[in-house]
Amino acid sequence: MEAAEGDAVYYGASEKSKKRKSPEKFEINQSSNFPLDELNQDVLEQVLSWLPTSNFFRYTSVCKRWKSVANSATFRLACSQIPSREPWYFMVDSQPHFQNQPIVFDSAENNWKRLNFPPPLLQQKQSCCNLVPVAASGGLLCFLSSPSDDFIICNPLTGECREIVSLNYEIKITKTLLGIGMISSPESYNLVLLCGELSELSIRVYNSSTQKWEEETMLKRNLDFAAEDDNDHAVYFLSKCGNVVVSTNLQRSPCKQYSSVITDKKGEKIMYFLSSSGTIVACNLTRKLFSEYPRILAVYHEYSIDLVECGGEVCVVLLMEFLESASLRVWKFDENGQSWHQIAAMPPAMSHGFYGKKVDINCTGAGHQILVCLNSADVCSYFLCNSVDNEWIEVPNCYVNGEAKEFVCAFTFEPRIEASVWGEGKKNK
Repeated sequence: MEAAEGDAVYYGASEKSKKRKSPEKFEINQSSNFPLDELNQDVLEQVLSWLPTSNFFRYTSVCKRWKSVANSATFRLACSQIPSREPWYFMVDSQPHFQNQPIVFDSAENNWKRLNFPPPLLQQKQSCCNLVPVAASGGLLCFLSSPSDDFIICNPLTGECREIVSLNYEIKITKTLLGIGMISSPESYNLVLLCGELSELSIRVYNSSTQKWEEETMLKRNLDFAAEDDNDHAVYFLSKCGNVVVSTNLQRSPCKQYSSVITDKKGEKIMYFLSSSGTIVACNLTRKLFSEYPRILAVYHEYSIDLVECGGEVCVVLLMEFLESASLRVWKFDENGQSWHQIAAMPPAMSHGFYGKKVDINCTGAGHQILVCLNSADVCSYFLCNSVDNEWIEVPNCYVNGEAKEFVCAFTFEPRIEASVWGEGKKNK
């Protein structure tokens, strides 16, 4: 399946898209007993709002009336009332840049698409800064530019972008940035920065409703949570390439360096991240508490690990090698029993091929679906896992100009044209 043959989506539908719907399908619409042209504007917008996003962009080329719907405020309101959209995965290659059109995987149609990217603000930033995606929520992506460390919030479909003033100087002088996360709703979004060390964690939150950074909030260790005993004097962790390392710094790719997962448990927002020692840390943003989870495996097992949101809870995807075989498994933590439970496992016939390849795994989730990217010098594969049914499907390669693209990770977003980077429709310039 070749991305160059897929639909270009962004700023509405691209007029240069190389793949079009067959004429027969339009003839069926024209000969229907209830022509859509006879609907009044409000009803038409309600009908079109229920279309899958990629289909809507195709149909905007049918006539001027349908094309005008894309810019209608009432249509965007109708779209915001749709409970959920099938997720798209914004794919990131080993050297993220925007010289070429970024590619997404559409889970609704199970194919690759190109985004007509980048919008002017990202083009301007890319010319002087290194720009990488670091977080996503709802219909929005967050990019981090370096060395300035400014944040760019972007709707990848409409091209709407907004730059958020960096806390670079303040954080780097006094704190270590550990994690970046986003929380969004139809009306607003929050950008969450987790800073410090395990002995002293704090958060800073950007609120799109007030368009300001909130004051720093300190987190306390949860004393009711059973901490893991550690009798080692050295700091051991398991690198994402599968090697046991003695160090204090966990090396990750630029896009995953500040990777975190935010879930909502009974109204409480919890942010999870991998510490420098390889343990999983849970930060309750509502109660201002944090705790460390026990390790899944002993430190002498070789494995690669990543966190993912799945079905509203945090899960761990873990690739381990044992007895000359490799296994890829998904685990969930039982708060009551204070232990990890396996909820899914890749069939051995699939996972065994990764043995000895020093594979790095990077994951992203939506609902009960997990996209797993596996990379090494010898391997570049992508799998979709349904954690409820334990079904694993290999995603076909994406070809551009006859060559297979290699992606190191992905970010999940909902293709929502109504998602605003300003929050509550504010566009203060």
